[in-house]
Amino acid sequence: MASAENIFQVEVAYALPQNQVLKQLNVTEGCTVGQALLSSELLNDYPEIDLARNRIGIFGKFVQLDDLLQPHDRIEIYRSLIIDPKEARRKRVKSGNNRR
Repeated sequence: MASAENIFQVEVAYALPQNQVLKQLNVTEGCTVGQALLSSELLNDYPEIDLARNRIGIFGKFVQLDDLLQPHDRIEIYRSLIIDPKEARRKRVKSGNNRR
């Protein structure tokens, strides 16, 4: 049984255009990013998440599924961009709608 000293909290974040999902998890020392993602159950709730394709990060820095977690890490699941941000800006400027 794990002692209280080696249990810590992490968050898993997944942002959609209309909402953001943020789950807090208690994990044990030695837990990997992949294990925490499976424990979060986000993969069940959002079947479009494909860990073979979606990039994963901790506080904006890309990580691997077998990387170990640290207390208070925020695991972020990144979605593929629909359009390149530079191309989106070019289209806005061309159409005269330069608002975001």
